[in-house]
Amino acid sequence: MYAVVELQGHQYIVSEKAEIIVDNVDQAQGQKLVADKVLAVFDEKGSDVKVWTPYVGWASVEFEVWATQKGEKVRILKFKRKTRYARLRGFRPLQTVLTVKKIVG
Repeated sequence: MYAVVELQGHQYIVSEKAEIIVDNVDQAQGQKLVADKVLAVFDEKGSDVKVWTPYVGWASVEFEVWATQKGEKVRILKFKRKTRYARLRGFRPLQTVLTVKKIVG
């Protein structure tokens, strides 16, 4: 069974026992996270599709917080040509690895 879930403004296609990497969630490792904003639920073949407007009200997806890690480095460059002005900054955003425990719907 698959589901399309909205987390923090992003949409993810998830299946049971899969891992996804999302923006940082303020939860400790091992805690449960329940997503109620499910956009669609469908089976392996795609023959049984459940879609509602805008969310499937009876469906939910349970996640377990697996780890918090740093993502790839993002570099920001500002420059003005012919004036020898350049500023290079960068940071590594925090990300959370979630494991899908159960899809209800």
